Amino acid sequence: MITHIVLFKLKDRSPESIAATAQVLKDMEGQIDVLRHLEVGTDILHSERSYDIALVTKFDSMDALGEYQVHPVHKKVIEHMTQVRESSFSVDYES
Repeated sequence: MITHIVLFKLKDRSPESIAATAQVLKDMEGQIDVLRHLEVGTDILHSERSYDIALVTKFDSMDALGEYQVHPVHKKVIEHMTQVRESSFSVDYES
């Protein structure tokens, strides 16, 4: 299994903006066949070094992760995230 984690820091760090963007990510659930697990969490610490949203997804293989990357639903999410994020980091590993 492949775990794909992305952390997002938003331009607008208001609770409303964070909640709306977290919902955009959650809305992928059930829409992408190769997506085996989806978890979205919002930061509760709110420190200077905190990121606002964590996305944790799991896939059966690297090929499945590749399919996810180009899926139309994910591409719409990427468009949204490109507009609202200040920065992001990701990590992918075998789990």
